[in-house]
Amino acid sequence: MILGLFLALALTLTNCSDDQNNTNSEETGRLVVRLTDAPFPYDLVAEANVTIFKVDARLVDDGNDDDETAEENDEDTDETDSMEDAEENVESDDSPFVVLMEEEIDVNLLELTNGVTEQLANVEVPAGSYDLVRVYVRGINVVLTDERVFDLKVPSGEQTGIKVFIKPALTVVGGLSSDLLLDFDVSRSFVAKGSTKKVDGITGFNFKPVVKASNMSIAGTLAGTVLTIEEEMEVALEGAQISVLAADTVNTTGFSDMDGNYKIMGLEAGAYKAFAEMEGFIKSDTVEVLINTANITTQDFVLEAEETTEEEEGS
Repeated sequence: MILGLFLALALTLTNCSDDQNNTNSEETGRLVVRLTDAPFPYDLVAEANVTIFKVDARLVDDGNDDDETAEENDEDTDETDSMEDAEENVESDDSPFVVLMEEEIDVNLLELTNGVTEQLANVEVPAGSYDLVRVYVRGINVVLTDERVFDLKVPSGEQTGIKVFIKPALTVVGGLSSDLLLDFDVSRSFVAKGSTKKVDGITGFNFKPVVKASNMSIAGTLAGTVLTIEEEMEVALEGAQISVLAADTVNTTGFSDMDGNYKIMGLEAGAYKAFAEMEGFIKSDTVEVLINTANITTQDFVLEAEETTEEEEGS
């Protein structure tokens, strides 16, 4: 069973490296990092908690085209890597990583949903290209509505960070500001064990973090409303799942809110396919959507209720 959720959180940081004050505006630019995620698809979970205590980014030298970096970028698409290789995480004075945030932040992912974002970092960084972000997390737990708490293991996330590749690399220009969106796709990160039909059927969760980094300068947004028709009246559907596919593979997901509205941010400009579905309704047709840079593409869905037999109605 796949869960989904879109989170947003933020913290403005004011300090950078010790030599920052000695650099001019052409040598540094501003990097704004936002964290977002999608709403939870059902009401069996009261909290999904995570503690983020550090975020850093890798600065790529202009002439650095080494085979290792190219190989890493080929192995990982726009999502988190397996985190099994940690050799590059040993930092030294020559480390290419720039610290963006280093403070403990406790977050309930369910409180920030559906396109709402706040700043996670807003700092001056050396100008150049950044191809990797590491998010350090601990204290992952899920609280169900029956008050049971499941503490989840974080695979290497606390020691080496969750590595998120930025493709294409984000370029910070001296004197200008760049925006990076980290999409924590809980629809693939939190997987429930047991039965999700009732809260007491859930026996635990597997946590396999999947995070996508989006350069907002080349990204757009898909938004719209999910409705059904009842007695010739439009009725908003809450909790409908919208799936966005690229090359017939799920790129990301989102869910409609109590007013039937949804918003999926951080989609790189280009052509996608999308559909909506919800239990008790017939899945919508798959439609093609075109995402334009720095624009919102509107796509509404109307779902038809499944027919119920007399036996089902009486049970």
